Order: sequence, then C-alpha cells, then structure tokens
Amino acid sequence: MNKKIIFITGPTAAGKTETAVYLAQKLNTEIISCDSMQVYKGMDIITSKPPALLRKNVGHHLIDIIPAAKEYNVSKYRREALRKIKEVVKRGRIPLLTGGTGLYMSILIDGIFKAKSQNQNIRNRLYKQAGELGSGYLYEELKKIDPGAALKIHPNDTRRVIRALEVFKSTGKPISYLQKQRKGLEPKYDVKVFCINMPREKLYKRIDARVEKMFADGLVSEVKKLLKSGLSKTASYAIGIRELKGYFDGLYDLEEAKRLMKRNTRLYAKRQLTWFRKDKRIHWINISDKEKPSSVAKRILKELKVVV
Repeated sequence: MNKKIIFITGPTAAGKTETAVYLAQKLNTEIISCDSMQVYKGMDIITSKPPALLRKNVGHHLIDIIPAAKEYNVSKYRREALRKIKEVVKRGRIPLLTGGTGLYMSILIDGIFKAKSQNQNIRNRLYKQAGELGSGYLYEELKKIDPGAALKIHPNDTRRVIRALEVFKSTGKPISYLQKQRKGLEPKYDVKVFCINMPREKLYKRIDARVEKMFADGLVSEVKKLLKSGLSKTASYAIGIRELKGYFDGLYDLEEAKRLMKRNTRLYAKRQLTWFRKDKRIHWINISDKEKPSSVAKRILKELKVVV
C-alpha cells in the first residue's frame, strides 16, 4: 500500500500555515515547506514565516536553510525536499507539504527533466525570431516537431512555445516525450493535494490586512537590513523588496510603497490560482473569510476519510 503524502496549497494569505499546523497536530505528520522564499534566512516578516515557537512545537523543514545572499533554485529544492520526505516516511510519519509555490509542488509530484534542456543562446535566438516573425511562426514550427505539445499550448503563449522549442533543439527530443519520462512522487506515494481558496474580494482584504501587519511588525527595518547585507537574484524577487527599495531611493513615499506591495501581492495571488486551476488532481477547499483554520482542517480530514 502506497504511503500517503499531503499537499496543502493555495494563494497567499488563504490560511495554509494555520490549517497545516492544525492538521499536523491531529495526524502523525511533519511539515515540509513548499515555499520558494521561506528557505532564506532573515526574510521572516516579508515571507510570513510561521513563528519560531510554532515551528518548535510542530516539526517544520526547509525553512531558514540558506542565507538570502546565496542563490537557490528548483533543482536544489527538489533534491532537499525528496530527502526530507524520505526521512519523514522512515520515521513512520506523513509528509505534509505546505506552501504556495506551484512550480515546487509540480516538480515534486511530476518530476523534472534529467536531460539538459536549457540553452540560453537557443532561447535568445527564439525570442528574437518571435519578435521579428511573430509567435504564430514559432507555433507552426512546434506543430511540425511536437504536435502533442502544440495541442496543449495556446498559439499566443509565447513563453511556453519557446520553452518547448528550446527543449527540442537542446535535446533532440520533443518536450511531450520527455515529460512522460519524468519520475516524481506519483505513483510511488498516495499523493493528495488540497487547495484552500475563498472569494476574491475576501482574499484581497486578507492580503491588504497582512501587508499592513507586515509594516507594523517591522518590515521596513527587515528589508533595509536585507538590502544592506546583499540579496541573491532569486531572493530579490520577494514581494516587498523592490517596492521598498523605491521608497529608500526616494522615488515615492511609504504609503505608495505599501500600496504597490498590496497590489503586487494581489496580482501574485491571481497568478497562483491560475497555476493551480490547471492541475486536475487538486481537491478545492472553498472557504469563507470567517472560517477558522481548525474548521478548514476538519474538512480536509473528512476528505482524507480520517476520523480524529
């Protein structure tokens, strides 16, 4: 019988952390972060990390594992997450992966290309062709070399068309073929994925409130310290870094920095939901903004057919 792995995902501010902690207390689990920014040390407020005391009471992994000045990528995350999953399973517990980084979740469940499929020179050349001839020209080329991939990609989705062509030109194999060769957590484990969501206007209110709390908790000082000590390219993408840098540089006042951060977080939540809606394996847990994490967790336990 396959061992169980649970994913709790959803847009930022939906209440994933609180729900996961309640689940961890009811099940024999340990939490593994599935967040691309919480891996960095010193980025506590800006990434809304679970409080240290809470992490002490419930086992958490892959949080605060690397200085913010160092680069981190999806391959490193996959390698370390798989190792943690094996360790948790070996202890007889259920890995509970929590976070909103859809790419990290995908490469764990579905696997990753083993062939070296990235080539910046080829990619640059394809983008130049797209600019000169249009994305439709590249899409017609993709239809000839990889009709299977072309069926799944919209002709106007230039980024994905170029990625599919880049893979073929780098490896000599269609991306649709390589995707079938990937090995992830399925079917070795019984994978269950739950996405917490709520009405958009309620989610946006939560996001605004969270940003306000970040500023009240000392976000400005934290970002100032991070910028002074240096940030890797990846860490600098965290929402709040660029917005506050504009304030530090005198481009606008603090209220404008706050407004930009709220807007950009809302846009990020929208992108997260777009990603998750493409995954047909996800069990959607639609909640109200007043619903407590314990209630949300109980609904997930019911879906899992667990009685506590």
